[in-house]
Amino acid sequence: MNAQNDSDLQPTPEQVTYANLLLFGAWGGIFLMLVTYIIYVSGVLPAHVDMAVVAQHWGEGVHEYLQATNSPHGWGWVALLGHGDFLNFVGMALLAAMTIICYLVLIRGYLRQKDHVYAVIAVLEVLVLSIAASGILGTGGH
Repeated sequence: MNAQNDSDLQPTPEQVTYANLLLFGAWGGIFLMLVTYIIYVSGVLPAHVDMAVVAQHWGEGVHEYLQATNSPHGWGWVALLGHGDFLNFVGMALLAAMTIICYLVLIRGYLRQKDHVYAVIAVLEVLVLSIAASGILGTGGH
């Protein structure tokens, strides 16, 4: 068995930055969800959909629920950030975006190390995730 140097096992600065961004981004997203939930349940901001209406349509499919509550689909929720029930989505959007943000850090590191294969893979990953999140393909839950 070959022995490896301890320096070979150390994370790169980009990997450390990736991990730190993911750590703080995840906790930031969780904190945002907690704060926006408190805003929602306290009634500081009005809800777009009254809780009684939510309970009334609880067992319906997504399309029926959206139609009955006049709620948007896809990125339409951004226009309703002034409502407590849609403000909750900000923390979830941050959590979802963390992978893309962290990959951008890795791309910079791969390019600096002239590791073009991994840089291209990371760029493609960012493109695929960004296109999927955008909803421009009209697939998924949008």
